[in-house]
Amino acid sequence: MSDNEICFMPATEQAAHIRAKTLSAREVMKAHIAQIERVNPKVNAIITQIPNEDALALADTADRMLASGEPVGPLHGLPIAHKDMEETAGMRTTLGSPIFKDNVPTRDTLLVTRLKGAGALTIGKTNVPEFAAGSQTFNPIFGATLNPYDTSKTCGGSSGGAAVALACGMLPIADGSDLGGSLRNPGNFNNIVGFRPSAGRVPSWPSGMAWAPLSVKGPMARTVADAALMLSAIAGPDRRAPISIEQPGSIFSQSLERDFKGVKVAWSPDLGGIPVDPSVTEVLRSQRHVFGDLGCDVDEATPDFTDAEEIFQTLRAWGFAATHRENLEKHRDLLKDTVIWNAEEGMKLSGQDVSNAEMKRTVLYQRVREFMEEHEFLLCPVNQVPPFDVETPYPTEINGVPMETYISWMQSAYFITVTGLPSISVPCGFTPDGLPVGIQIVGRHHDDLGVLQMAHAFEQATQVWKRRPGVVS
Repeated sequence: MSDNEICFMPATEQAAHIRAKTLSAREVMKAHIAQIERVNPKVNAIITQIPNEDALALADTADRMLASGEPVGPLHGLPIAHKDMEETAGMRTTLGSPIFKDNVPTRDTLLVTRLKGAGALTIGKTNVPEFAAGSQTFNPIFGATLNPYDTSKTCGGSSGGAAVALACGMLPIADGSDLGGSLRNPGNFNNIVGFRPSAGRVPSWPSGMAWAPLSVKGPMARTVADAALMLSAIAGPDRRAPISIEQPGSIFSQSLERDFKGVKVAWSPDLGGIPVDPSVTEVLRSQRHVFGDLGCDVDEATPDFTDAEEIFQTLRAWGFAATHRENLEKHRDLLKDTVIWNAEEGMKLSGQDVSNAEMKRTVLYQRVREFMEEHEFLLCPVNQVPPFDVETPYPTEINGVPMETYISWMQSAYFITVTGLPSISVPCGFTPDGLPVGIQIVGRHHDDLGVLQMAHAFEQATQVWKRRPGVVS
C-alpha cells in the first residue's frame, strides 16, 4: 500500500487495519511524516512537530501493545496534532500569541488526555489565529495557513491548521474548537467535516469559564464516520466540567445508517435575510435535491432569529473581557487590534446588558425549539462567502452590505451558536473557481447522533469529500 493510499484512507479504515495488523502503526506514522514533509511547507498547517524518531517510537510502542494483546482504544495508532489552543504537556502551546510564544505547559487538557487514552499519537500542533479570534488563520509567530485548494485564499479558522492538515492527508483526525464557527468554518473552506457538538458533549478542562456554553470542542475529519469515531473517544461526562452531558461517548460508535423517509427538514438559504454570496447559494441549491432523494420532506422555512446578533456579540464581548483583561493591562502592545476591540467592548457592558442578552437568548432558544419540533433538521449555509484572499483579514462587505465587525460575516454560523443546537459542516460542492462550499446541518437539542446520521447520508449520496486539493498532487 502506498503512502498516498494510507494518508487518504478514512481514519476508520486506518484504525481497523492497525488493529487487524494488516498495517502497522509505524507504517501509518511513516506515511504521514512523509506527507507532512512534502506538503506542509506549501500550506503551513502544522506549526510545531516532535522529531520524526520520537513519532516513530510512539508508533513502535503502539505496535508492541497490540502484539502483546493489551486492550487498545478506538484511535489506537492514529497520528494527531492538536489545535494550538490546547495545552500539551512538554510541548509548546502558543495560542498564536507573542505573549505565549515560549509557553510550554506542564499538563494536558482533558481533550488531549482523552485522545491519548484512546490511542491517538500526538505528534504536534496545528496553526490558529491569535487567541483563536476570527475565522482567518494567521498570527505573528507562524504566519498564515493557506487554503490547499487555492493557496492565495484563506483556509478559514480558527481551527484552520487542523482543517488544512486533514484536507492534505497530513493527519487522519484533528481536534478543534468553535465559538462563532471555528470548527464549521474551516471545515467548509477546506472540503472536510467540522462538527460543533452540543455544549457539554465534549467536556472542557481546564476552563476559566466552566459554566459558559458558547464555546465547545469537537472533532474534525475527512468523513462523517471519522468524526463520529473521534467523538466516541472524546465525549462523555467529567465532574470537572459542570455542564458536561451524562451520556457516554460510546453512543457514537453505533451505525450512522438511517432511513430518512418522511423526515421533515427546513431549507433556509439565508437564515431569514442575511447576505450570502451568490456563488455559495448556487452550490447549496444545486444539492437541495439530495435531501428529497433521501426521502426527506423539504420545506423552505427559517426560524425567527430576532436578537441573535445582539445576543452573540454581547456574550462574546463579555467573554473576551473576562479572558483578556490581564493581557490588556500587561501586554496591550502584543495584542492584535481585533482582540483589543472585542475585549474593550466587553468592558463597556453593564450587568443589565449581559442579563438582557441571556434573557433574550432564552426566548430565542424557545422559538427555535418550537420550530424544530416541526422540522427535525435545519439546512443552511456554513459561511456567507467562499474562501477569500489570504491577505484580507476579514470581509468588510457581502453583496454590497457593510459588515459592522470583524466577525459579522460569520452570522450564518454564530446565529446557530446561540441556539446551543448541534451543527455540522459537511462538503457540498465547489464554486466555478474550484473553491469548497459546505452545507450546515443543524439538529434538535442534544441530537448530536441525528446530525451525524443526516450528514453521513448526504455525504454518501454526494461523495464531494473525495475531491482532493491541488497541492497534494
